[in-house]
Amino acid sequence: MNYNLPAMTKPEAVVLANGEYPTAPLPLQVLADAPYVVCCDGGADEYIRHGHTPDLIIGDGDSISTENRRKYGHLLHRIAEQDTNDQTKAVNYLLAQGKRRIAIVGATGKREDHTLGNISLLVDYMHAGADVRTYTDYGVFIPCRGTHTFPCEPGQQVSIINFNARKLHGIGLLYPLSDFTNWWQGTLNECTGTEFTVEAEGEYLMFLNYPQLPPQSTR
Repeated sequence: MNYNLPAMTKPEAVVLANGEYPTAPLPLQVLADAPYVVCCDGGADEYIRHGHTPDLIIGDGDSISTENRRKYGHLLHRIAEQDTNDQTKAVNYLLAQGKRRIAIVGATGKREDHTLGNISLLVDYMHAGADVRTYTDYGVFIPCRGTHTFPCEPGQQVSIINFNARKLHGIGLLYPLSDFTNWWQGTLNECTGTEFTVEAEGEYLMFLNYPQLPPQSTR
């Protein structure tokens, strides 16, 4: 896999959420190489079905199958409170264990409201001190604060989703940036060289499409 993506030191743990199980090579490789896998409740069913055993299952236990709850009940860390979702419970647990470099897979698909929630929570995890990113079947989400430079390939698509950043400015991107007020406004930009820089004061979410995939547009 010759993905030209921002390097991340080997994750200390991977969270497998209860969205669609990954099918693309990169998230599957991230999952296969994980030194520690936390499954979010029902996400454990697919992980087990693919022949793996999680290190921990976290949540309130309402989504995992009865058979797996019985067989792997010793791995189930029940957290019944409903103020956070299972992905956040998993990230908070890992941070409490001193694991800061966290990759998330399986967090998209199925219900769109859950997908949006899981993606937006990345900024909260950054606030909590996590070096975190979410790998989907199409690209990678990275929460950012301030100015960052990213490797890329010419023509690779990139989206910048603004949270509270000001003075947004891009170098090495086809379209200019501004202080976007709606998420869609910063989508489907394009790299013009082998790296690009986003200058900003504040927080934003970066999404880089895997470069070998054809561009996709819903505009």
